[in-house]
Amino acid sequence: MATKTTKTSAASNKPASIITEEELLKMGEKDYMNEAQLAFFKARLQQLEKDLLKNADETTEHLRETVLVPDPADRATIEEEHALELRTRDRERKLLKKVQQSIGLIDSGEYGWCEETGEPIGVARLLARPTANLSLEAQQRRELKQKLYGD
Repeated sequence: MATKTTKTSAASNKPASIITEEELLKMGEKDYMNEAQLAFFKARLQQLEKDLLKNADETTEHLRETVLVPDPADRATIEEEHALELRTRDRERKLLKKVQQSIGLIDSGEYGWCEETGEPIGVARLLARPTANLSLEAQQRRELKQKLYGD
């Protein structure tokens, strides 16, 4: 019996080795937001956070590399590319904030649950959008209200 307990405790420590997406999808409803799933999503969110921060650093370095170009058309092209890059980074900055909030929700045990209804958001939706904080139905209702009544 002690051997079985040892195996169980070893299995409960398994989230250190992150499950695969296939294993995640095979899990039943009773396993929703268990330790393994939370570890999977936390790892995914942390990787996304790392990628976003890396992109921000690359943009900073890229913008510091000022190239003096005598041709006004070339200069305008470079300025337009910089503007586009800054708009992209601004979107990523907003996403980074959501990623960090989602990591905080995992740490507090609230990740994966709709903030309006308290119902499960669903593994498939979280795989598609790991920062989702509303169930699909609640998100559709919110978008319909915005469409009907404006922001």
